Amino acid sequence: MKYIPEPFKIKTVEPIKMTTKEDRIRAIKEAGYNTFLLKSEDVYIDLLTDSGTSAMSDAQWAAMQLGDEAYAGSRNFYDLEKTIQEVYGYKYFVPTHQGRAAEHIMSQLLIRPGDYVPGNMYFTTTRLHQEKAGGKFVDVIVDEAHDPASTYPFKGNIDIDKLQRLIDEVGVDKIPYISYETCVNMAGGQPISIANIRALRMFCDKYNIKIMLDNTRTVENAYFIQKREAGYANRSIKEIVAEICSYTDGCTCSAKKDGLVNIGGFLAMNEEEFFIAAKAQVVIYEGLHTYGGMSGRDMAALAQGIRESVDNDDYIKYRVEQTNYLGERLTGAGIPHVIPHGGHAIFLDAKAFLPHLDQEQFPAQALAAEIYVETGVRAMERGNVSAGRNTETGENYRPKLELVRLTIPRRVYTQSHIDYAADGIINLYQQRNKIKGLQFVFEPKVLRFFQARFEQIEQDSPVKARV
Repeated sequence: MKYIPEPFKIKTVEPIKMTTKEDRIRAIKEAGYNTFLLKSEDVYIDLLTDSGTSAMSDAQWAAMQLGDEAYAGSRNFYDLEKTIQEVYGYKYFVPTHQGRAAEHIMSQLLIRPGDYVPGNMYFTTTRLHQEKAGGKFVDVIVDEAHDPASTYPFKGNIDIDKLQRLIDEVGVDKIPYISYETCVNMAGGQPISIANIRALRMFCDKYNIKIMLDNTRTVENAYFIQKREAGYANRSIKEIVAEICSYTDGCTCSAKKDGLVNIGGFLAMNEEEFFIAAKAQVVIYEGLHTYGGMSGRDMAALAQGIRESVDNDDYIKYRVEQTNYLGERLTGAGIPHVIPHGGHAIFLDAKAFLPHLDQEQFPAQALAAEIYVETGVRAMERGNVSAGRNTETGENYRPKLELVRLTIPRRVYTQSHIDYAADGIINLYQQRNKIKGLQFVFEPKVLRFFQARFEQIEQDSPVKARV
C-alpha cells in the first residue's frame, strides 16, 4: 500500500464542508437516491467522475490568458492541432465541446442503418449514439472482463475470435469500424495491451475495417502497458501512447480526462475524406471547424494539458498509483471490488457487497446512495441502471458487472482524503445487511442514470410497476 508522493505542490485551495449524517439523509432523499442529483455543496469528497474535474496547472492557467477568441483561424486551434499530431500522431482533427459530441459526429458519418459496431464493452453515450445512427453495438471483449475477481492483466482486450464470428454471421460490409476503448470504463478501468491492438490491426487490415479509438484514457493505459507488458518497461509513456494510436485510423476523445481540462474534446482521423465530412458536421452541431465547441482559451489549456500528460512519467505514475492506494486499502479490509485495479477509479462489486439484494433492486445504485449517507463521499452507479433496458423486450439488461465507481479526479485530493473515503466504506461494509434496495419512481427513456429517481423498498412492500 505504498503511497506515491504528489509530484506537485498546492498553490490554490477551494474550501469544502463536512455535513452531518442527518443533512445527508435529507439530501439523498431530495435527490431521489441518485447521486447525480445531489448538489455539489452537499458533497464532501466528490468521486462521482474524473470528467472535467481535474485541477489545472499554473502553466494551463497562464495559457488561458493567451486565448485567441477569433471566430476563424484562432492561433490556439493551430497549437492544439500541432500538439495532437505530435502526441497522438493523427493527421487531422476537429474540436468539439466534449467527447460525446465527437461520438455523435463519428456515428452519423460512419454508421448506416442495420450496421453492427463491435467493441470492447459498451459505454453509455457511445452506444446511444451508435443506436441513434441505426447501428447495433456488439460486445466482443474478452470473457475475463466480465469477472470482477479475474486477475487477467489486460481485461480490456478484444477477443478476435468473437469478432471473427460476428463477421461470419453478419458480413464484413455491415461492420463500419471497431470501437476500441483504452482503460475500459464499464469493465472497471481495465487496460488493453499492445499485443492485442497490434493483432487487431492485422485482422482489420485483412478485412479493410477501421479501428476507431476511444482515446479518453490512453495515457493511463500506457502506464499499465509500461508496468505489465513485456518489452515496455523502459519505454516512455509518450512513446507508448504514440504506438497505441499508430494502430488506429482515428479517435474520439473526451479531453476532460487525460487532457487535464474542465471542458473539451475532439474527433481525429487520418483519412482526408472523413476529415472533410467531419468539418461540415462540426459546423452544423458545434461551431466553425477551427474552434468547434471550444473557446480559444479552452484550446490553449487543452494543448498544454496534453503535453503535461506525457512530458514525463512522474505525473501518470502518481495518478494511477493514488487510485491503486485506495484499492489496496479496500483489499486489506476484504471489500469486494474489481481487480486488477483500474487507472481512474476503484469499482466496488455491489453484487458481492450486497448479496441480499436482487439485481432488480439496483444494488449498485443503493450502495452509492448509502456511501454518501455514511461518509459524504459521492460515487456513481455502473450497473443495471446504467445498462438500461432492452428496447425490444423492455426488460433491464442485468449486466454481469454491477458496480459502484469511486472515481479519482486528477491532482485534486490528498492522501488523507483517500484514507477518509476508504475508512468510511470499510465501516459501511460492516453494516451492509441493513442497506435496502431501490425502485424507480421516475425513469427516463434514455441514459436514465443521469436523471432517474428512486425510493427505498421497505421490507415486504410490493415493487412498483415501471413509471
